[in-house]
Amino acid sequence: MGLSANAQMIEFESGGLKYQALTKDGLTIMVAPLPTHVREYTVVQVAVQNGSKSALTIRPEDFLYRPDSGTEMVATPVRSVMNSLIERASKGDVIKLITAYESGIYGNSQYKSTNGYEQRRQSALAEFTSTRLKAAAAASAIALVQTKLVPGQSTDGAVFYTMAGKLFTTGVLQVRAGGSVFTFPMVSSGKDLIPIEK
Repeated sequence: MGLSANAQMIEFESGGLKYQALTKDGLTIMVAPLPTHVREYTVVQVAVQNGSKSALTIRPEDFLYRPDSGTEMVATPVRSVMNSLIERASKGDVIKLITAYESGIYGNSQYKSTNGYEQRRQSALAEFTSTRLKAAAAASAIALVQTKLVPGQSTDGAVFYTMAGKLFTTGVLQVRAGGSVFTFPMVSSGKDLIPIEK
C-alpha cells in the first residue's frame, strides 16, 4: 500500500473522504468517517491490509470510540444495525449508505481489497426487492465483520456507532489488532450531521 512500516500517522484525501492510516508490525489500518449518517448511526469506513508474516483476526468490536468528554463507545453490532434498518429504512437510506461507502472505497487509490465489500455486496444485494430488506442487506455487505486475514490479504468495511445523528466529537478512535494499539484522533466539526430522510 506504499505506507511506511513505522507508526507515523499518514493523512490523505481520496474519494471525498479524509483518511488516516497507521502501520505497525506490517499491519496497516486506514479509517475515514463517512460524510453522511444513516438513521441514528454514525459510520466509519475501515480498510485493513495484513503485510505481517502471520494471520490476524480483525473484529469490529476492537474499534472503540473514546470522546474527550463522555463514555467509551463500542461499535454497534451488525445484527442490531440490520434489525433497525429492516424496521425503519427508506429508499434514501439505502442510496445514501451505498453511495457514501462506494465513493470512498472505490476512489481510494491507496487500497485494493482482496476480501471485502465487493465480494459481500455481490452476494447480499441481488436477492431482495423490499426497500427495508435492501437497506439491511446493504448494511450487512458494507459492515466490517470478523475476518481472519492471512499475510497479503486485506479487507474493508464500515463500523457503525449509535450516536443519534451526532458527529464525532474530539477524541480518539482506538483499534486493538495484531497485538498493537492503533490510535486515530477524531476532531469535531462543531455541528451535527444532517440525518437523511426519515
